[in-house]
Amino acid sequence: MSGYTRHPASYKDPSGFVFQTNGKIYRQVNKVYAENYDHFIGSGLYEVLTGKHYLLSHTEIKDNITSGEEWYTTLLPEQLSFTSYPYEWCFEQMKDAALLTLEIVKIAVGKGMILKDATPFNIQFHKGNPVFIDTLSFEKYDASLPWIAYRQFCETFLFPLWLAHYHKTSFQHLLGVYPGGIPVEIAAKLLPGKSGLNPGVWLHVRLQNKLNKSKLSNKSAHHFTKNKLLNLVSHLESIIQKLDNSNKTNWSSYYTESINSPEYLHEKEKIISELLSDVHVNKVLDLGANEGQFSLLAAEKGVDVVAIDNDEQCINNFYKKVKKLNIAGILPLCIDIINPSPASGFDNRERTAFSERIQPDIVMALALIHHLVIGKNIPLSMVAEYLSRLAPQLIIEFVPKEDEKTQLLLQNKKDIYTEYSKEGFESCFGLYFNFNTAKQVGDTGRFIYMMNKK
Repeated sequence: MSGYTRHPASYKDPSGFVFQTNGKIYRQVNKVYAENYDHFIGSGLYEVLTGKHYLLSHTEIKDNITSGEEWYTTLLPEQLSFTSYPYEWCFEQMKDAALLTLEIVKIAVGKGMILKDATPFNIQFHKGNPVFIDTLSFEKYDASLPWIAYRQFCETFLFPLWLAHYHKTSFQHLLGVYPGGIPVEIAAKLLPGKSGLNPGVWLHVRLQNKLNKSKLSNKSAHHFTKNKLLNLVSHLESIIQKLDNSNKTNWSSYYTESINSPEYLHEKEKIISELLSDVHVNKVLDLGANEGQFSLLAAEKGVDVVAIDNDEQCINNFYKKVKKLNIAGILPLCIDIINPSPASGFDNRERTAFSERIQPDIVMALALIHHLVIGKNIPLSMVAEYLSRLAPQLIIEFVPKEDEKTQLLLQNKKDIYTEYSKEGFESCFGLYFNFNTAKQVGDTGRFIYMMNKK
């Protein structure tokens, strides 16, 4: 057997598995899936889906890298720059992933195949758009059978989207608790009473919940047809296209309504642009990105940017902007830096913690430090140590205690932050970093530092 590492999340499907060797991700196709795989390629479905950039492309390698007896062929997929999970997405990302899944079902049926899995965990955001990554989720279509993945689609896509639509807040994070999907009985309890007036909710939630309780849910599987399937998919599409969770937050208008002056923002942009021009990096992590003003600056340098913020509406707005501008190198995500996604799944190994996954070349932490130290009571020394573990380089803005934004955080709070000063900041960060540059932002007391890890 050759040296390879099987992905710890790739164990459920006998059709094949994902593994890593020599720094690259591969997918093995097993003999049990050979008939479906040959039809997938021979029918032209693979060519159509990859041509539309709906499916991650691959190169077929006639080499049994794992030396396994069940081996049929090996695929080398186009490599992803970063892996994200549905509980890190904003509403619009979830919505786009759901619509992509349904579009793939329609195309597959036209080629005599069907998706046996319809989970957002089979979607990644690549070059600015959602893309399906599980080549082995397609099987030959039997028109007499209902869509086997219908319930999974509802519980992992439709229910979180509906809950977000009605409550105007994020429910994608529940997929971290229920990675297999939000059970219909829980969705039925969480949806508000007014949702019962929606025929779609009645059909896909209330009725399914009732059938579950009466143990009749499988009896509706008789006399299915291709037209019924396509009608179901079209119905789900029409529901999802109308969903919305727009809800203005304090931070979603931060730059347009900020008390910071245009001169400050212009000077800050100039400094950040100059600092980014002086470094040679491939991936930037923008912490507390808001609506991505400085992520856009980084992307102009031709690097990949992962932009995170705990305000979903900010990330929602930024994702829509990235789509509109057709920017391939930016991935906005809903992640709270003080509570980032942990490792999860069986043995805590299926899904890697965000801090281990990200591996950026440089971190930007702009107008963030006062929120962490004064807003969240995290000591400066802990912030410095954490950021030193994230990346070898750091661009960080220090916001002094006298700043009006910091003073807002201190309202109705006792000032216990004796070490929070420019001197205290430099002392704590100096333990982990060498300072390359420190530039004052205009006539404010704010400073932007460029640092290298010791």
